Amino acid sequence: MTRLTSAFAAAASQHRAALVTFVTAGDGDTAAILDALVAGGADVIELGMPFTDPMADGPAIQAANLRSLAAGTRTADVLAIAAAFRERHPDTPLVLMGYANTMTRPTPEAFAQNAADAGVDGTIIVDIPPEEADEIAPFAAHGIATIRLATPTTDAARLPAVLSGASGFLYYVSVAGITGLQQAAQDSIEAAVARLKAATDLPVAVGFGVRTPEQAAAIGRVADGVVVGSAIIDLIAQHGADAPAAVRTYIESLSATLKAARKGVYV
Repeated sequence: MTRLTSAFAAAASQHRAALVTFVTAGDGDTAAILDALVAGGADVIELGMPFTDPMADGPAIQAANLRSLAAGTRTADVLAIAAAFRERHPDTPLVLMGYANTMTRPTPEAFAQNAADAGVDGTIIVDIPPEEADEIAPFAAHGIATIRLATPTTDAARLPAVLSGASGFLYYVSVAGITGLQQAAQDSIEAAVARLKAATDLPVAVGFGVRTPEQAAAIGRVADGVVVGSAIIDLIAQHGADAPAAVRTYIESLSATLKAARKGVYV
């Protein structure tokens, strides 16, 4: 959690939103792609755990899951990727994102221990609601943040439950839908971020549907973090073995724009 706190604090001290990026483990040369994300300026990295039924994800990430699983990627491989990443990048926060089936086996305690040993900083588990948080109670004991999701349907009555026990940052899913297919109107994002920031001291990062530097800049003017995933996955699918270079160039463009966003200019 210290790395997550430090990453968001460093971005805030530079008067910009943190750039949070997502890729699926085992989809392409993951190590090289992760290095490209760091080199391009990503502040936080979400590493997706491939799963057969990624219910929150759109076509791009669904396809990435299938490519990864077809290549034989298993939980042990994801943790090995994480451990190797931590050796190369001791300061960049790494969050595992996925579903309960992949993050409670063989037991929550065992997974938490293995993830901590691999240098993982947090988890985003899409299908474990706050009411079932006891299932992953061992994660906090191992220093692994529980990053919760808020959505456009998270009203004032529901929000306290979402925030209870949350740590690391709050992920605002800006659309009532799946990843990658649409982006919410900017005014609705601004209203939601203001409401969430009034309710928590956690950094608020906004994702789902962010693709262009202009979209990232608009969100980065009001949110503590901007999450980009499907657009990176599309580059990996398009460029194959050449994906790391394409990913780095794309991330550099997002990073530069976020640095300028609060100055009112685009790079």
